[in-house]
Amino acid sequence: MIAHTSLAVSDYQRSKAFYCKALAPLGYNNNMEYGEAAGFNDGKNTDFWISHESVVVPLHLAFEAQNREAVKAFHEAALSAGGENNGNPGYRNYSPGYYAAFVLDPDGHNIEAVWYDHSKAK
Repeated sequence: MIAHTSLAVSDYQRSKAFYCKALAPLGYNNNMEYGEAAGFNDGKNTDFWISHESVVVPLHLAFEAQNREAVKAFHEAALSAGGENNGNPGYRNYSPGYYAAFVLDPDGHNIEAVWYDHSKAK
């Protein structure tokens, strides 16, 4: 199991503002800061970090949502925070009941919110 992960960002303040707004609908808040590194807590653990780095390689990272509405709220919040649409909220053919939305953050990281609709997984 992964305890925490971190994404490199090129503009710390811009990315911190983006993630504070984009992750709020998923229950995350910025609860730690160390220099140009910010930790985000989901109510249980500080399991997501961003940190300023001189080299940024875009990655894909998915956050689990509690329901379909949270996926939609994440997508709307991320777009209003300056993210670029990379996939509207909806069911995907990855597996039955896979409902997700995708946004590119300011550095091109593909950030996803996913909810597993178990009623469709049968």
